Amino acid sequence: MDTRFNLFDNEIAMRFAKRFANAALVIMQSPLPKSTQELVSLRASQINGCGHCIDMHTKEAAAAGESAVRLHLVAAWRESTVFTEAEQAALALAEEGTRLADAHRGVSDETWAQVRKHYDDDQIAALVSLVALINAANRLAVIVHQRGGSYEPGMHAAILS
Repeated sequence: MDTRFNLFDNEIAMRFAKRFANAALVIMQSPLPKSTQELVSLRASQINGCGHCIDMHTKEAAAAGESAVRLHLVAAWRESTVFTEAEQAALALAEEGTRLADAHRGVSDETWAQVRKHYDDDQIAALVSLVALINAANRLAVIVHQRGGSYEPGMHAAILS
């Protein structure tokens, strides 16, 4: 499968990408732990089948010191012992927020209660925004067949600066 359209070679797409990156910067600078941000982005990207974003978030997390064991177990986080209760709450929110079309009830009250237990309002704002943003990024990349494998940590920051 070849890339259908290079979003980085189009003026309109690049203007949009810079604004998209500004939204991402708000989340990156929030008090939501960076490791949680990468785990949530990775899990949503796995669900959406976005090779580019899986590649990016796996490599960014590893570059930031995330262990290979935890990265390998994100897809099976419920059957793992390596994630904190707070991370489990964030991963559950990511899954339920990503699978809106699959889960008629959306984010469950149980998941929301766990998120409220572990995160303050600013972290929740960042977490909800992150789930929405990564799902949008996944859709952009999947639509144009932007493939994974060639991403290097820091690559998008360099492109968009």
